[in-house]
Parts: sequence; C-alpha cells; structure tokens
Amino acid sequence: MRIRMITASLAMLGSVAASLVVGQAAHADTVICDKYGSTTVQNGKYVVINNVWGSSATQCINVTNNGFTVTQAQHNNTGGTPAAYPAIYAGCHYANCSTNSGLPLQASNSQFNTVQTSVSMSYPGSGIYDAAYDIWFDPTPRKDGQNTGAEIMVWLNHTGSVQPVGSRVGTANIAGANWDVWFGNIGWNVISYVRTSATNSISFAVRDFYDDTVNRGYGQRSWYLTSVQAGFEPWVGGAGLAVNNFSYSIGGSVPTSTPTSTPTNPGNGGGCKVKYTKNEWQGGFTADVTVTPSSAVNNWTVGFNFPNGQKITSGWNATVTQNGSSVTAKNLSYNGSVGAGGSISFGFQGTWSGSNGNPTGFTLNGTACTNA
Repeated sequence: MRIRMITASLAMLGSVAASLVVGQAAHADTVICDKYGSTTVQNGKYVVINNVWGSSATQCINVTNNGFTVTQAQHNNTGGTPAAYPAIYAGCHYANCSTNSGLPLQASNSQFNTVQTSVSMSYPGSGIYDAAYDIWFDPTPRKDGQNTGAEIMVWLNHTGSVQPVGSRVGTANIAGANWDVWFGNIGWNVISYVRTSATNSISFAVRDFYDDTVNRGYGQRSWYLTSVQAGFEPWVGGAGLAVNNFSYSIGGSVPTSTPTSTPTNPGNGGGCKVKYTKNEWQGGFTADVTVTPSSAVNNWTVGFNFPNGQKITSGWNATVTQNGSSVTAKNLSYNGSVGAGGSISFGFQGTWSGSNGNPTGFTLNGTACTNA
C-alpha cells in the first residue's frame, strides 16, 4: 500500500483489507483488472497486486511468471497522491503472504544481512510515474494491516514533477549509485532514495539501504522486515510500465555496495578469508565484515586494527569493543557456531576525521586472514 497523504491513508486503511482479492497461482497471461486483485506466481513464491488505491480509473495488469505489464491505465491524478501501486512482492501485504519468504524477519537477525533482491523494468514513452521498490518495516512481526515503522522507497526512475514524501535531507552512495535522500512522516517514517541518474535495473542487499536509514535515526534494528515490493506509482497514464523480472532471496551470498580490498600481513593466513565493505559520509561510516573460516568454528573472535584513529560507536551481530586502534568482535549467543563452508557476518558504525582507511591485520581466533 502506497499512501502519499495522511488523510488518504486514514481513508484507505479499512477499505484495502476489505477489498483485497487473493487469486490462485498465475500462469502466463493472467489478466487482473480488479482494483485490489492479486495472484501468485512461481508456485506462490511471489504475489502480484493491481492495487489501484488512489484512482477511479480502470487499471489492468498482465501477469507473467516473472512479473507483470500495465496494459490499461488512464489515470489523471494531478494532485499530491499517485493513482496506484501495481507491484510484485515477497513477504506479507495486508495478510496476503507469499510462501517461504522467511518474513517477517527482525533486522537484528543475522539472516537479515543475506536478504537480496533485483529487478528489471521497462518504461513507456509517455505518462507521469515513478518506478520504485517499496520495502516495509514494522516494530512487530505483523503480517496484516498498515506497517508503522519505516517504509523505504528506492526510486529507480521518475518522470514529470513528482517527488517523494517529505523533504530532501541528504545524499548517499549505495549499491554503486548516488541517491538523493528524502524523509517524511505520514504516521510512519517514509525514507526515499531517489537515484540521481535513472536506471531500469538494480540488484542490492536490503541491509545496504536499511543501514543508512538506521544511521539517520529513521529506523531501528529491533524492527521487522515484512515485505520487499517492486512496482510503479503512476500519476498520469501508466500503460506500458512493466516489471520484466523480479527476484528475492534470503540466505545466499550478499552483494556489496562498495567493495574494498583489505590489506593483510604478507606471508600469513590461510585459516580464514575476510571481506570488508563500508558506506561512509563526512565524519561517519558503517562497515560490514564477512569472515569465511577454512573449517568449522565454535565461538569466534575477530580482531583487526584501524590505521587512522577511527572510533566505533555501535555494532550488530557481535560484541564489538575497541582499545585504541585495536578492535575485537566476539560472537553473540545465537551465531557462535559456524559450519564448514559457512561465514561470520557482523557490522558496526563509527566516526572518522582526516581519512577513513580500511582496517588491517584481520585475525580469526588468533589466526591471520587473507582477502576473500
């Protein structure tokens, strides 16, 4: 559910739950014209919704096994709200849940770090719209109703004079691109990342955007990810908008937005491999560390050194302590055992001045690591 004004949101909350139509597993060329009609694809792995919540005009979508195309839409919303949000998603939306998504999932759970998604889209030559992910978080693991935590929108493209909720509050470099960051509150926090150059495809780890949201004070790690959606908000027209392919996964390898190489001690290593990635802004940064041991471990301690006086202010998925330039990260109660072929993942937030060089001398339980 996409809502641009608080008055619109209050009016819609009751009607959406009552109007939602849950369909059967879709085959190619399934057509939905019902305002709140939906169906599933790939044996229930994803749900596709028409979701015409802000317009009286008819909108139809043609659903394939990998996405959908808006085939009919003559919207003419020139005010402050879009007409609809046709989308494909994994997770739960007003009690309409896909299968085996692993959602809701608390952001403090180590599995959250492995949530990945990608989409490819096509755009028509006319109309006013935005093409965006809609990623929802709630303070509780709810599966029904309106989420009240954070709504992250990732805008890949937009036309006309449309803009996100609230006002522009900064910039970010995430998933290999530059973004204008917007924030507003309409009963829940809406954080929009507007790509400074349009694209029709993207692949990213959800944590990359949520880390930035948390760092700005708009989200909390105790909140739950409830759904990952990709679609469009048409204001005028809309026919021809298409999701050609959408994917969501949990538990796989995680793409990184700013991969960097980590120096190691020459001639040492072999017991583990390490990958260090960071997102930084003036005076602050977040970092993620992935350590792959050569064999199974029970209880782990990862050590490293900062070269430029960086200071850690908080961490996740590990107890992170610092003594001068030396940093130690120890497992928590739920992630101490790592099987052969598995990996250790944790992260932290910190401050810097002057320069923010990468850590050196990574070790796992006292054994030096090499680059992943």
